[in-house]
Parts: sequence; C-alpha cells; structure tokens
Amino acid sequence: MDKYIEKILSARVYDVAIESPLDEAPSLSRRLGNRVLLKREDLQKIFSFKLRGAYNRIWRLTREQDVEGVVASSAGNHAQGVALAAQRLGLKAIIVMPRTTPAIKVDAVRALGGRAVLHGDAYDDAYAHAREIEAEKGYPFIHPYDDPDTIAGQGTIGMELCRQFGDDLHAVFVPIGGGGLISGIAAFMKYLRPETRIIGVEPEDAASMYTSLQKGRRVRLDHVGIFADGVAVRQPGKETFRLARKYVDEVVLVNTDEICAAIKDIFDDTRTLTEPAGALGVAGLKKYLERDGVSGENLVSIVCGANINFDRLRHVAERAELGEHREILFAATIPERPGSFRRFCKALGRRSVTEFNYRYSDANAAHVFVGVQTQGGLDEREQILADLREKGYEVLDLSENEMAKLHVRHLVGGHGNGLANERLFRFEFPERPGALQNFLDGMGRGWNISLFHYRNHGAAYGRVLAGMQVPPADEKKLQKFLTDLGYNWCEETTNPAYGMFIA
Repeated sequence: MDKYIEKILSARVYDVAIESPLDEAPSLSRRLGNRVLLKREDLQKIFSFKLRGAYNRIWRLTREQDVEGVVASSAGNHAQGVALAAQRLGLKAIIVMPRTTPAIKVDAVRALGGRAVLHGDAYDDAYAHAREIEAEKGYPFIHPYDDPDTIAGQGTIGMELCRQFGDDLHAVFVPIGGGGLISGIAAFMKYLRPETRIIGVEPEDAASMYTSLQKGRRVRLDHVGIFADGVAVRQPGKETFRLARKYVDEVVLVNTDEICAAIKDIFDDTRTLTEPAGALGVAGLKKYLERDGVSGENLVSIVCGANINFDRLRHVAERAELGEHREILFAATIPERPGSFRRFCKALGRRSVTEFNYRYSDANAAHVFVGVQTQGGLDEREQILADLREKGYEVLDLSENEMAKLHVRHLVGGHGNGLANERLFRFEFPERPGALQNFLDGMGRGWNISLFHYRNHGAAYGRVLAGMQVPPADEKKLQKFLTDLGYNWCEETTNPAYGMFIA
C-alpha cells in the first residue's frame, strides 16, 4: 500500500487533467433518502478519466528511456487518453481499434494527432495487432489498466475525494472494466479512509471482476455484453485483481435497464448525458440502497465518462422507465369482437398507457402487447397483473423478457389478410390519462379495431396508427367521429407501405 500511496501522491496528471468537481445530486438525494454526490470525471478534456492513467504512464516512460512513440489498443476512452498524452509530450501514437469502433471515437483519436489503425472485429484482435506493432517498431505498449503507473494515475481521483469531502463517507461506487480505476481509488482511500466502503459496479453480462473475486482467481469470460462498452472486459488485470482482493469491499451487478435509468437520473440532476459505463456507479448505488435499506448516509458515485453515441439515446430512453420500475410491459389475450378493446382499457383504469401494439390475426382471440406507466416499485406491477387476471384476462409479464423488449414489441403485426372495410388512420393523441379511452368511447359501436400501434415518446403528443373496420354506409358517422374527436389525424389507407406490409 505504501508504494501505491507514494505513486499516487507523485502522479503526474494535472498537465492534462482537471481536479474534477464533486457535485451534489439533489433529485437523487431526495428520492433515495441519502446525500448522493457525483465525482464528475465526464468533465475531463476527453470526457473520461482515462487521460489520468495514460498520461502518468507515458510521462514516466519518457523519464526512464528515450521514447519516439507509443502504441495502444482500445475501442474508446483509453485511445483518446493515449493520443492526448502523446500529443502533449511530442510523441507519435499508434492506436489499434476494432473495425467496429464508432466513427466518433476514431475521429476523436485522429483529431488529437494519433494514428488510428482499424483491425479486427473485436478488442482481442486489436490487442494482438498492437502487440505486433510494438515488436516491429519498438514502441512501448500502454496498457489500458494493468500497470502500476496507470493505476496510480487513476488513483488521484481517490486523493481528490479525500480532499474534497471531509465528512463521514459511507461508500464510493466505482465502475469496473479491467479494474484500473477501482484499484487506484481503493488503494488510496483504504489508507486514508479505511472505514469508507469501496463498492465496484459491473454489468450482469460483463461481470469479470465479480466472477473472479467469487472464485478467488482471475476468470476469463467466454462472452461479454457490449452495451456498456467502456467496461466490456473479459478478464481483469493481474495487478488490478490483486489490489481488488485486498481493498474492494464488494461488487454489485446491474442490468441494462438499471444502467439506462441511471443515465436518466444523472441527466435529471446535471443535464449531462453519460455513456453507459459512466452511469454504472449510480446504478450500483441505487441497487445497494434497495438491497440494504441504508438511509441518511453520504454516498459518492464516480461518473467516469460521457462518450456516448447519439444514436444510442433512443434505446436508453426506451429502457430507462423499465429500469426505474416506472413501466410494466405485458402481453394480454382479449376476445376478438367489437368493444373488447374498450373494455380492456377500462379494466386498466386511468393509468397512462405507454405502448399498445395489436394486429388482427383470427376471429377468436387477440394478443396485445401493452406498456403501462406506474409510480415505481415491483408491488404495483404485481397488483396491476393481479387485477387484470381477476377480471378474466390472461396476462404474461414481459418486463424482464429481453427478447420481448428488444424485438417482439417491434414485430407485433403482419398482414390482415384482406380484412373487409378496413380504414387506416394516423392520429396525434395528447399525452394525458384518458386520451385513449376518449378515442374508444367516441367510436361507432359496430366498428372493430383491427390494428393499433402506440408508443409514448415523451413529447406532448403521442403518435398512433389505428385500423378500423368501417362499413361504407357509416361514412358520415366516421367523419363526425373524426371531427368530434378533436385530435389531429390523417388517413393512410392509400399509403403504398400499408398495402405492402399491413393490408
């Protein structure tokens, strides 16, 4: 420990890094009944803590030997840290990145003067090629986490925490990939604040450190999930594992929905969008409090990065409410006859429907995919399902069904096999409880709903696609219904996409 304390205290990081602020999260604190603080490493120049360890390692190298350039392998934040450090120190930098690396990260490396080499489809391929370049050119390889100088650079975050917060600190929640960040923080804080719990957080599908600690040896996972790509590491480092065994109190696992909910929590308090790995600490903090019922304590989460691709925000927004238990997804079977849809919605009560997918399939029963907004908590979810079953509906909870959440919700439908007198309309529903019921109550009693698709996207108006079987003789009634409804609408019966995929 003494060796690492000396290394951290003498680490050369502030040539490129700032002492990141420790900000209170007022909304989270009120909700969780604890004082929650965020260590804002997302505010660094490369939007990640990685520049600390990369710069310290490379700066030390330049003091020990003549260095013309460095080589690294990375799919993201470490690459930018190495490129920035090399630029500041006047060195060449070759960064090998998988061909699957998003363009925004490749461009960032090149903007910092690094040479980005795209090789292979996964990190292991890039790593092997970087080692070949190391042997060919003689450039030192800069490991992303398993090096004492890199660990010491990341450990300066723990040093700053001790300086910034003098009160009793119950726990610090740290994202874990290879383990460099938590090893450095834990080594310093267990020396100065041994009573503070150091809690690591990993995704359930990338739990390499958790599994290794459970088994007492380093374990290499066969596969890791890549949603939180910043921590998608199959095996922790040798040195980081050694330090974690000594100084980390426990590791908490979280799922994708919980990570998405944490991204939203951080946004609500800071108006900043973090990457999935950056929100791991908050997700783990919430899971820990839910499990142990801790209250009135001071808690810190390390917000370690904000390099999120814009096109991922749709997925994050869609899954955040599920992660907070503020939405339930389920399938229900209802009779296929006029009025059954209306009766089903009345059975739901005045709860806000967030999603409704349905397409006519046969003359007997209809299977509908439904999302309903809740106030939060698993008890309310169970109560909703119990109420529907009591009223005679067959329901299946899909809130934890990954295939249903990722794919099935978008595949409900198909051709209606020439349904008689079907008319297709697009509507804009005001996003308020009762808007759907108002639509159904105003419909002609003899009209059958043959298709319905609705999803709440958080705007003032929800977009709805509805198919109705309306006899030609009811044309005037239809026009009156559309006028009296008061919602914006557009008929799509002649839309060629309807004929090709739906009719």
